[in-house]
Amino acid sequence: MNREHRLNLLKMTPGLLISAFFLWWTFRGFNLKDLESIHFTAPVWIIGLVAGSCASYWLRSYRWWVMMRSAGSRLRTCFRVLLVSLAANNILPLRVGDVMRIFTYAPDLNASPSVILSTEILEKLLDVLTLALILVVTMHTGKGVSHHTRVLMKLLLLVSGGGLIVMVAGARALPGPIQRLFARLPAKLGKVEHWLLLALDAIRQIGLWGMIWLFVLSLVIWFSEGVLYLSAMRMVSLRTDWGAPWQTVSVANLSFLIPSSPGGIGPFEWACKSTLVLHGATPSAAGLFGILIHLWLLVTITGVGGGMFLVHRLHRARRKPLSEELETLPAELP
Repeated sequence: MNREHRLNLLKMTPGLLISAFFLWWTFRGFNLKDLESIHFTAPVWIIGLVAGSCASYWLRSYRWWVMMRSAGSRLRTCFRVLLVSLAANNILPLRVGDVMRIFTYAPDLNASPSVILSTEILEKLLDVLTLALILVVTMHTGKGVSHHTRVLMKLLLLVSGGGLIVMVAGARALPGPIQRLFARLPAKLGKVEHWLLLALDAIRQIGLWGMIWLFVLSLVIWFSEGVLYLSAMRMVSLRTDWGAPWQTVSVANLSFLIPSSPGGIGPFEWACKSTLVLHGATPSAAGLFGILIHLWLLVTITGVGGGMFLVHRLHRARRKPLSEELETLPAELP
């Protein structure tokens, strides 16, 4: 094993340890007999499961295309690149899929890496804001949420909402001051000025009404994800109150903010179990549900994204191994 591989393994170790801890914490005291608490009693709900999954990820692609269309990106390309990047995040460490979306697929999207980076930041802010709002709406269902969760929720609302306001307002107000600032700085920093201005221009072209439309799309995306969870719960006869599916969606996806192994294994299962227990589910059933819904998401996203990646590579006759492509990713924005 060479030095580079040892360093990569060292970088992965903390995430693997965090995942192992959360898995242990979630399933400590688990008994194999608890498997009997899960029954596939209503297979008809598979329709809602599939429909919710398809709607959620198609709408994510459409939302990203709305951000990227000013660069001339095509909706079909945005769909492929997004699914491939999500699949890569599920199997590769350090959010490599996000890095691939910025650098590897910039030519396919007809956009600069800095523009793609700005849309990824915007995506994250919209998702965190929407998930925090869902938590606000559902926090009085079940047994409610703890004081620490309320504090975290307010912090997330403040950070994501404030970030969106800064991006929208700054897109029009900041280019002039940035150009004047960099005019006084060394010329070698011109690259930084270039990608900052490109990113701000991409946000400026979206505009206020475009941002409102993106927020509406985010609400529909996470509602669709809630339908996915609701259908899965009904399919295995996991009875809860009305707020459980959407609160679980919120907490489970916010758990990805915790550094862990690829795919968020560990924190995701813990978040599902902790939330569903507050809504009347038994700990064993809630933990098993977390495994099942996470398995569904990992298999479907990785399978579809991986399949699209392979088909595209065959179509383009690109025989270069993925490992070599990853090694050529730049360390900074061009």
